[in-house]
Amino acid sequence: MGLFDGLRRGREAQFDSGDASTNAIELTKRRAQISLTKQGAATGHLRVNLSWRMRTSDFGGSQRESLLRHPLRALKPPEVVGHSQSMVNVDLDLGCLYELQDGSKGVVQPLGGYFGETNAAPYVKLSGDDRFGSASGETMYINLDHRDDIKRLLVFVYIYDQTPAFDRAHAIVTLYPSNGPRIEIHLDERQPQARSCAVVMIEKVKNEIIVRREAKFVYGFQAELDRLYGWGLQWGRGYKTKVGR
Repeated sequence: MGLFDGLRRGREAQFDSGDASTNAIELTKRRAQISLTKQGAATGHLRVNLSWRMRTSDFGGSQRESLLRHPLRALKPPEVVGHSQSMVNVDLDLGCLYELQDGSKGVVQPLGGYFGETNAAPYVKLSGDDRFGSASGETMYINLDHRDDIKRLLVFVYIYDQTPAFDRAHAIVTLYPSNGPRIEIHLDERQPQARSCAVVMIEKVKNEIIVRREAKFVYGFQAELDRLYGWGLQWGRGYKTKVGR
């Protein structure tokens, strides 16, 4: 097992719009946040999904050799295919650091079995742990009917016990509000040594629920994200139980 962190038990909107066929809003560096309140989506369950695809240029022979043999391929956009266990041994996990208005803090993540709850604190629940890269990825639910109980939520992604692969995986975190278009954050920056990424902050600001793109890559795990955002939790080494295919 590699070294990574597991929690010790205890204690106005701007965006780049997608086209009509995608019905999506992409948060970017230039326009990094959106108000769910202003688009009438600050109630109900906010679904958060992590999915990823692997770049085909990372598999097989040399790309340079391929272009020399087939120069017209340079005119085509790079191909991307669905990930599978046979292509790459990588386990991307979705997690969430939470802080509630009553001061309680913690984490929702597969590591340690902290799957959370939607109808009780922390009002965040992970549906399961996708270890082998299924098409549906991993999904988390946030109960915004309890928005007055929530102070801030940091959705993050980390690589569990494998070689860093953010530079090869085209990961996307997609938020599906109860109303309006979905919201996408693309993690396509080349960060070959990064093992974790703070993806998006969901925060109550002046009675509005604001979604803000972070896309900050770090070389450590949850403890490093904690320090970066000042959560103040205690962390130690964590493991997953083994499962069969």
